[in-house]
Amino acid sequence: MLDSRRLRTFHEVVTTGSFTAAAHSLGYTQPAVTQQIRALEREVGVHLFTRNGRRMRLTEAGEALARHSERILRDMQDAQQQLQALARLRAERVRVCAFPSITATLIPEVVAGLLAEHPTLRVELQEAEPPESMHRLVAGECDIALSFSYPGARAELPPDVVEINLLEDLLVALLPAGHPLTRRRAVRLTELQQARWVAGCSRCRANFLTICAEEGFDPDIVFTTDDNLALQSLVAAGVGIAVAPSLVLSFLNHRQVAGRVIEPNVRRQISAYVLREHQDLPAVELVLDGMRSAAAARSGC
Repeated sequence: MLDSRRLRTFHEVVTTGSFTAAAHSLGYTQPAVTQQIRALEREVGVHLFTRNGRRMRLTEAGEALARHSERILRDMQDAQQQLQALARLRAERVRVCAFPSITATLIPEVVAGLLAEHPTLRVELQEAEPPESMHRLVAGECDIALSFSYPGARAELPPDVVEINLLEDLLVALLPAGHPLTRRRAVRLTELQQARWVAGCSRCRANFLTICAEEGFDPDIVFTTDDNLALQSLVAAGVGIAVAPSLVLSFLNHRQVAGRVIEPNVRRQISAYVLREHQDLPAVELVLDGMRSAAAARSGC
């Protein structure tokens, strides 16, 4: 079995291009790097470098190992992080990674309920938009990831990840107060095809372009922002109109902005994701049960 420290030193030599640079990067002396590389060569039974004047070149065996070393080190790091996560979970510490509109709505309800019944449970919150939240889950940087997806744009799940559907979030058109269509309960996108638009995050923007294309027009997007408050302020100021999840309006609704249901209805799916090997751990089960209950109560409103 390869020694991880020696393999990391080898990878650093390949990446930086010299023993001296690798020693500086790793905080080692150059003789220490040389000794580790020689030990690795004895371990694998072949030479990994040849000397060409002052320059070091990879042998055929060295090139083969270099092709695998980054992946091996990354897999080892992921395994270490997942083991550390398992230890935290057994100590009733759960790290949740979620996107902004769910951290402002569902998460506070869930955490408040859990702390009332299980005061020793510690929930730590991270914020990230998908797909970054999923990357963190797989890398062992969080224990539960909350993400959303739109119809026709669902990514394939990694084999070791389980999805728990929580709720569907209806999309609404955001119109400035006084807009003629605010007198209606619902609007069709085709009625707004001549308008200027303010678009949101990259995933929401991609979905918006898709549903506009299905309705037969290409929207004139004059401004983009990931900030929900900025988006509504731009709508209120008359810069453009927008499409946003109704969940956002439950905690942030500019007094000069009106939300109207889009016809035909468009919804995003909000789900929780967890590693298969962690889903039955008591701390994770508690948090997931809290999320299911809060989502069911919100869906029933």
